Amino acid sequence: MNYSNINVVISTYLKVDRSFKQKLSNIWYKSCAFDDRRQFKYIALGSRFFHTSHARRQVKKDGVEVLLSPQEVTVILRKNEYNKDFPYGSVKSYDSNQLSSNVPIEDTRCEARCKMTSGFLMGVFDGHGGPACAQVISKRLFKYIAAALLPLRLLQKYIKQDPRELLIETFNDRAEIVQDLKSIYDNSFNKFLNKLLLTAKDEINIEASLKNAIMELDRDLSREVVDLYKENNTVNHKTLSVALSGAVACMSYIDGPHMYVANVGDCNAVVGTMNEDNEWFAQKITKEHNTENFDELKRIWNEHPDEERKTVIRRDRLLGELAPLRSLGDYRYKWPTEILSELVVPLIGQKAIPANYYTPPYLTAKPDIFYHRLTPKDKFLIIASDGLWDMMTPLQAVKLVGEHMKGKVFFNPLKLPKKNIQLGDLNDLLMHRKESLKSKPKDRNAATHLIRHAIGGTEYGVDHSRLAHLLSLSPDVSRMFRDDMTVTVVYFDSEYLRQCPA
Repeated sequence: MNYSNINVVISTYLKVDRSFKQKLSNIWYKSCAFDDRRQFKYIALGSRFFHTSHARRQVKKDGVEVLLSPQEVTVILRKNEYNKDFPYGSVKSYDSNQLSSNVPIEDTRCEARCKMTSGFLMGVFDGHGGPACAQVISKRLFKYIAAALLPLRLLQKYIKQDPRELLIETFNDRAEIVQDLKSIYDNSFNKFLNKLLLTAKDEINIEASLKNAIMELDRDLSREVVDLYKENNTVNHKTLSVALSGAVACMSYIDGPHMYVANVGDCNAVVGTMNEDNEWFAQKITKEHNTENFDELKRIWNEHPDEERKTVIRRDRLLGELAPLRSLGDYRYKWPTEILSELVVPLIGQKAIPANYYTPPYLTAKPDIFYHRLTPKDKFLIIASDGLWDMMTPLQAVKLVGEHMKGKVFFNPLKLPKKNIQLGDLNDLLMHRKESLKSKPKDRNAATHLIRHAIGGTEYGVDHSRLAHLLSLSPDVSRMFRDDMTVTVVYFDSEYLRQCPA
């Protein structure tokens, strides 16, 4: 790690004002402990999972640049892939993967099963201004949601338990929150439980519960900085780095045929559906919260005086700085000027207060909640950060996963029918399999399949030279060509959904 380039650790290309990022990097630097100059671990999360794959370079032999081999490319692409099968229910399995462009990667993901109620939670979190906020949200949000989904009887039972059973079972969870932050977060969660107890009912409104959990966690990110300052006149640099960085989020809650998607920012969720003619159709569930969404522009304009019309959105960014128009964290765009002046300006200077910052808050974490009733025609859900959607359309992604579903069966050995089979029939079966093997994908994991095509795809297929070149770029250059990518593909059990009552 080059210390002079530490700003790369907390930066995303053109999403936050660059001079501010350089100041903010000083806070993040104080929150990091370096280990032999090659790897480092965050104070926010005691993990090295997010940043061990950044040493990607083109090799030079006798002055000649040599591309990564197909095998080397595949090793890089498959480094973070994961898949999980489930024995029963509407969710049959899921594939996930991540590929970094930033070092460390600013995306995170989480998948979990609710233990005291039914249902699965799947989420993708895209950070900016550093990875801190996205990492912390991925570790905390599903616990808040699982608690908010408890009816009164179960909530009372849970609060009385000592020790308490786990609310969620997470999968592929490789990071742990360090102890001093864990105690702060546990205290916030206990206060959230007590608030829920005051309003909990026997009948759960899922949409309201999702919204409440997301908004309450976002408010806790602020309280964990401001309350300490008010009590002791001190600033916790760790919680401050989480509150000042930000993250957009897209997560789904799936319980039988009922699917809810909560979206904050510019990640997207797309359902792959097969119509009556066996053709793939992409149902885009979410709407991005950015300047391409005119309803979002109108909302922000209406929340501020007319004289701010020209300054609240500039250069297609909030206050000329932030690309997503909703996010968690990012309290530089939410706190009153007085709080920014007291807590942040002494550490990083006047740039802590954005230009034309007259009537905060300018930003909200309020999610849009979408409901979709799953049918047997719905085959899978793709949740991905904008790093994927910048490179392909929803329909392209759905067709790629659909083709992958058809081709991946050939990763399994051929099984002959149990009944007697004639040699002629066996020959036809083998010839059909031989022909179909042409569609066998390179990767078993559908998320890897999507990332491979997003980076190296052309109208004629995957171009190895393009793929190898883009994977070889150093992080400071790579971000100009592609973003971090996080992809989760959730497969539905069509037979289960067929038996669900209408």
